[in-house]
Amino acid sequence: MSSTTTAPVTPRRILAADPAYQAFWILRTGFTVAPILFGLDKFANLLVDWPAYLAPWINDVVPGSAQAAMYAVGVIEIVAGITVALAPRFGGWLVAGWLAGIIVNLLTIPDYYDIALRDFGLLLGAVALARLAEHYRTTRQPS
Repeated sequence: MSSTTTAPVTPRRILAADPAYQAFWILRTGFTVAPILFGLDKFANLLVDWPAYLAPWINDVVPGSAQAAMYAVGVIEIVAGITVALAPRFGGWLVAGWLAGIIVNLLTIPDYYDIALRDFGLLLGAVALARLAEHYRTTRQPS
């Protein structure tokens, strides 16, 4: 006769099975990786010619070239991704605010409205991440 033992159900296992907690980790991972990768690409322009996404009026306001502005944007995006990884409660709001700025920029360039709409969806995801991070910060159980 064989006996099987099941692992005890710990608070960590219960939390890991929670769909909302899984959504939190999906959003946290996505909003960590994507800003870092896109930020790094601002230095290489492998995915797209990033300076083309800078509204002319912003290019007139910032010092230097559009590419130089993209270098600054890249640094900010990398910092935002790292912030999400380390402090998602704050990082989610940081990414949402950054996306709001990107949306304003895109809405002032003709023919970029579809990308602005996509970024609005991402903004909503970043806000959801911040709210979930707040919830799981206060309900975290010891392992």
